[in-house]
Amino acid sequence: MEAIAAAPLASVAEGAANVKLGADLFSLRSQNWTPFQLLDYCAGLKVQVVHFSEVRFIGGLDPANLRQVRDHAGKLGIEIEIGMTSVCPTSKMFNAAAGTAEAQLGAMIDAAVTVGSRIVRCVLGSSADRLPGPIERHIENMSRVLRNVRSKAMDAHVRIAVENHAGDMQARELKGLIEQAGPDFTGVCIDSGNPLWTIEDPHLTLETLAPYVLTSHLRDSAVWRVPEGAAVAWVRMGEGNVDIDGYVRKYAALCPGRALSIESIVTGPRVYPFRDPKFWEAYRNTPAWEFERFLEIADRGKPRAADPRPADQEAARRREREDFEASLEYLRKLVA
Repeated sequence: MEAIAAAPLASVAEGAANVKLGADLFSLRSQNWTPFQLLDYCAGLKVQVVHFSEVRFIGGLDPANLRQVRDHAGKLGIEIEIGMTSVCPTSKMFNAAAGTAEAQLGAMIDAAVTVGSRIVRCVLGSSADRLPGPIERHIENMSRVLRNVRSKAMDAHVRIAVENHAGDMQARELKGLIEQAGPDFTGVCIDSGNPLWTIEDPHLTLETLAPYVLTSHLRDSAVWRVPEGAAVAWVRMGEGNVDIDGYVRKYAALCPGRALSIESIVTGPRVYPFRDPKFWEAYRNTPAWEFERFLEIADRGKPRAADPRPADQEAARRREREDFEASLEYLRKLVA
């Protein structure tokens, strides 16, 4: 890990040729657009990769629909990535009513072949799975599911990209999952905002998982100290204090050829009360040196008030688009 962190990094401009400008459609989750409207909107912003992170955004898995989406994206010169949510049968997020985890993941592999996606993004769960835990139990169960679909994924030439999602796994834990399941057909959808929900430095996450990265979700974050511990807010690109510019430089250097897809989410403060001993029940195995890197970022931060969101639905949708477009433009200038 130290060798990766210390390796000389290209400038953003030098690494720009390695970066595909992408959009995670969760950024536009409130727009209620069809997949064709979403693709047209992204094409107007000169996006190269459109990441349909959930089935709802692509309009369902009917092969006829998927072929139409594939053909429309092809006309626009856009690369497609598709995804789903939990494939861990013991996660609180898993939807057992939709079938076994293997069956759901298998259907997504078939969909990826039809629509022309080289990956299927999926998740374990969320921070709710760390307690009562242990998270290692869920990791083992998800690893078993992934191994059960290995031959199908390999035959289809589709890789499974597991996200560090909503506070479920720290980087070393996700690395362990990938190595247990098999890095020959699995990898990582690395999210730059979610590490902070596991009291982890996003740069540490990237340094640890870079060899396994298949795609990404990118957003900026603000972190600061509060009496209970630390507060975290997701913000527009350029408004945080996690050195998102440096993160983009590292990504361009360490993950060549992969998409950098904006996942715009703007939130109010979320408090992590690590001064309470009970908080650590979910993080018993976190090394002190890793937590210290998180603290260093929090110590540099300044309190940030909650960003009030419009009550009017149409105004809220407009704000959502403005947040996304501002973050996309910031990234575009970084890699220009």
